[in-house]
Amino acid sequence: MSLTDTPPEIQKILVEGYRKMSPQEKMKRVSELNRSVLQMALARIRREYRDISEQEEKLRLASLWIDKDLMIKVFGWNPQQEGY
Repeated sequence: MSLTDTPPEIQKILVEGYRKMSPQEKMKRVSELNRSVLQMALARIRREYRDISEQEEKLRLASLWIDKDLMIKVFGWNPQQEGY
């Protein structure tokens, strides 16, 4: 059972392309993907929690990646109580 929905012939082309990339190109691609993930997460937060401050947006976004105990210790924000 495959963990991807990408056909094997396309997967082969992708892997060959990644092998040809320089380390800098790979890091750029990873950075772009990370930025896209952050933008999608922020869009979800804005859709679910309308009319919140920019500070609260940032806290909710951070709480998706930062451990609950650290969020409480550093920011005084409990994502389990406030919501992610």
